[in-house]
Amino acid sequence: MDNRPIGVFDSGLGGLTAVRQLRQVLPGEDIVYFGDTGRVPYGSRGRETIIQYARQDIAFLLSQDVKFIVAACGTVSSTYPPSESSHLPVPFTGVVGATARCAAAATRNGRIGVIGTQATVRSGSYQAVLRQLVPGVQLFAKACPLFVPLVENGYVNDGNPVTKLVIADYLTELRDTGIDTLILGCTHYPLLERMIGEFMGPDVALIDPGKSTANALEDALGALDLKNSRDTGGAVRFYVSDSTEGFAEQEALFLGKYGGGPVEQIAIEQYAWPPAAASQANRQGKTNG
Repeated sequence: MDNRPIGVFDSGLGGLTAVRQLRQVLPGEDIVYFGDTGRVPYGSRGRETIIQYARQDIAFLLSQDVKFIVAACGTVSSTYPPSESSHLPVPFTGVVGATARCAAAATRNGRIGVIGTQATVRSGSYQAVLRQLVPGVQLFAKACPLFVPLVENGYVNDGNPVTKLVIADYLTELRDTGIDTLILGCTHYPLLERMIGEFMGPDVALIDPGKSTANALEDALGALDLKNSRDTGGAVRFYVSDSTEGFAEQEALFLGKYGGGPVEQIAIEQYAWPPAAASQANRQGKTNG
């Protein structure tokens, strides 16, 4: 048993969809969440910049004495090198591995779509995993860069005409390929799940990376004997790199009944790499995804 918190980070607030799923699956766990709201989005950045940002985000979470780190960000999960994450002092996982496994289990015709940020699609991370999991798989990827700002600005109400137009523009070509499974390859995208589902039709399974990762994390914590001793009563502390003004409204949007907890602005640039905690902590088993 380990009563330290789980650390979760994202380029902004989209990773709160993963926190919501974690709160459902692991209600006794404490969580420290960092949203890099001052530098969002990551998806349009270059690879080295994304890695630099991820390193600082991880260094901050390690300063909070977390027992496990989750990159609830498709862009970081697709870019941050496993050769580096495997040397962190606590286990680390992104969202790619668990999400790809769920998609592999869901597909019936072997035609799978992936939507995500430009960096996620450019990396080919989902494609690489799925080709190993589903022999002969046909993959269709599409970058949807406008989805993140639409979600961040609250354009998520069912039937929102602006969002519906953007969905149609991005996804018509994917729908026409005959895919039966679509990976929502960014943790912001589940906020658009209902509208995306209505557009794609009932025969297309939508794979939520937050849900997939939360279920995989529950298994990993059990395997590593890192679960909290409590079954209920877990709490969340929130940190952001920009103003906390308006956070309560965003929290309600992303977390619903699972919201609540203090929020604090931090200067993320002050967290250096490699973090001091990394050289002092004992190495544990690692989970990369």
